[in-house]
Amino acid sequence: MYTATTKRLTNEGARKILEYAFAKAREEGIQVAVAIVDGGGNLLLLERMDTARFHLVHSSTTKAKCCASNKRPTTSKGAVAQPLDTAHALGLALAAGPENWTAMEGGCPIIFDGECVGGVGVSGGSWDMDGRIAEEAVKSIGASISIDGK
Repeated sequence: MYTATTKRLTNEGARKILEYAFAKAREEGIQVAVAIVDGGGNLLLLERMDTARFHLVHSSTTKAKCCASNKRPTTSKGAVAQPLDTAHALGLALAAGPENWTAMEGGCPIIFDGECVGGVGVSGGSWDMDGRIAEEAVKSIGASISIDGK
């Protein structure tokens, strides 16, 4: 076997995730940037609300890429969920590239039937709020944020 059949996130699915995240941000009274990448970390959609801070473009994109790569939500833990101190968190970001890895919450993988098809990064609120919005946005299209479907 030299080929495999894989799932992929469509632009329509990515758009629904983005729209859901924006609606939740409006409900919370915050301005966010939302980035959505495919399973390989390639940008599908990136949008910043009108008055959201410009640096949120970078942080949301990094969150999306990191969670798609690790196939788990972004946290202050390492790639295999080990506790990290500040030096190790910075070391991982430098080793992977600061555009590819972050210890900030707010990124969730997009998983269908145990296969990671992408990631969403939300930036603009507290890390807990960003994470909650990202998770709810993923689930809004019937996807999961964990390989085991939970």
